[in-house]
Amino acid sequence: MEASSRVGACLPWAGGERVSVTRRTTRREALTLTAGSAAAVALGRTGVAAPTTVPLAPRPPMGWNSWNSFATTITEAQARETAGIMARTLRPFGYDIFTVDIQWYEPHATGYAYGATPTPTLDGHGRLLPAPNRFPSSANGAGFAPLAAAVHALGLRFGVHLMRGVPRLAVERNLRVLGTTVGAADIADRTSLCAWNPDMFGVDMSRPGAQAYYDSVFALFASWGVDFVKMDDMSRPYDAHAAEIEAAHRAIAACGRPMILSLSPGETPVARASHVAAHAQMWRISDDFWDEWPLLEAQFARLANWSPHRRPGAWPDADMLPLGRLALGSRESRFTPDERRTLMTLWSIARSPLIMGGDLRHLDAATLALLTNREVLAVNQASRDNRPLYLVDGAPVWTARAETSDDLYLALFNPGDKPREVGVRLRDLGFPARAGVRDLWAGRDLGLVGGRVSATVAPHGAEMLRLRPVAAGA
Repeated sequence: MEASSRVGACLPWAGGERVSVTRRTTRREALTLTAGSAAAVALGRTGVAAPTTVPLAPRPPMGWNSWNSFATTITEAQARETAGIMARTLRPFGYDIFTVDIQWYEPHATGYAYGATPTPTLDGHGRLLPAPNRFPSSANGAGFAPLAAAVHALGLRFGVHLMRGVPRLAVERNLRVLGTTVGAADIADRTSLCAWNPDMFGVDMSRPGAQAYYDSVFALFASWGVDFVKMDDMSRPYDAHAAEIEAAHRAIAACGRPMILSLSPGETPVARASHVAAHAQMWRISDDFWDEWPLLEAQFARLANWSPHRRPGAWPDADMLPLGRLALGSRESRFTPDERRTLMTLWSIARSPLIMGGDLRHLDAATLALLTNREVLAVNQASRDNRPLYLVDGAPVWTARAETSDDLYLALFNPGDKPREVGVRLRDLGFPARAGVRDLWAGRDLGLVGGRVSATVAPHGAEMLRLRPVAAGA
């Protein structure tokens, strides 16, 4: 789309470095015991943990998730096709986590509604297995290992969704927890129910065998080659589920394989920032986010509230990007082109994880361009000191520093219904009297400004600028 910035005469850009956003953390680098990691450890022959200090998610995770486009219904054929498209179109820009969302274990999943009497596929120890009618390669005990191997061969990481608790069907059958003499009925808390999904009972972590159950689930995931777990019905109500959050954290540490733990849905209470950052790498700050302007506008305040608590290995998550073809192919995103730019600008300047939700089989050129602007992605992946500056007559302004230079990123937003100028004084940014300006969305230099930098911003739109300090007399 055409840029609407008006920042003076165009001069050659002499800006800073170009930061590659294609990054993958090696397995050895991911093994860590630091706060904000999953505490995954490698055990040597002596059984002594060998930690390092690199967090599991040193930069905001990037990837794709099946929920926005497939709901509960994705099949193995669809997953393999989508992963192939993702590897070709998005992986070169840093998107490398491919996640199968909820009810992959349900043979008769039909959409966004959940059946009242689920019949999940289980093993003899009450652990969820992929439904073989939907994931044929999972038959005969293979689980997700073949699909994970195919995803890994594409240079991607493999993620799965997991509901909190133990399957109600496992409790009904009282299946024995692996490595114990207790049954699923002995560890289940039948009063701990998800308000919106009927699959599970909560686990009473005070009971013998409770931790062993979670250990067995994550050990199974590790045997399949899982790299990322989106764990649902966790963050709300947070305190009621804190013991199970801690249990999942311990189970990942015990399984011997690095796994990013993502908690959902929100909103996670800001007062629990220290606890959640010690036990997960990303956590939702809101309920499910969809393509409606009021929901997008509400994320400004939430991301501002979470801004002081963001750090490498610990990322407040504003939820997936509902862009492109959505909702089982029934519609395109309802966001206007300007709102889509606002979404990517806000998620990038606030360093939210970038998880695409639209159907990649129908990825249009405009959405692909929005997702793959390298200069904007560098703000998400390689910036620091990200924070809201202030409101300019109701218009949010965010700033961030480039990771390896004195340049400053400036995001200007217009939540109103008419075009307007949004600007700030350079001295309020701690800048000298003059600055070089580059429009990141347009990918062009806008010249030098003195005293103040501003842009004309479209309704519900955003501009992302990079400012280079210019010394007096230069």
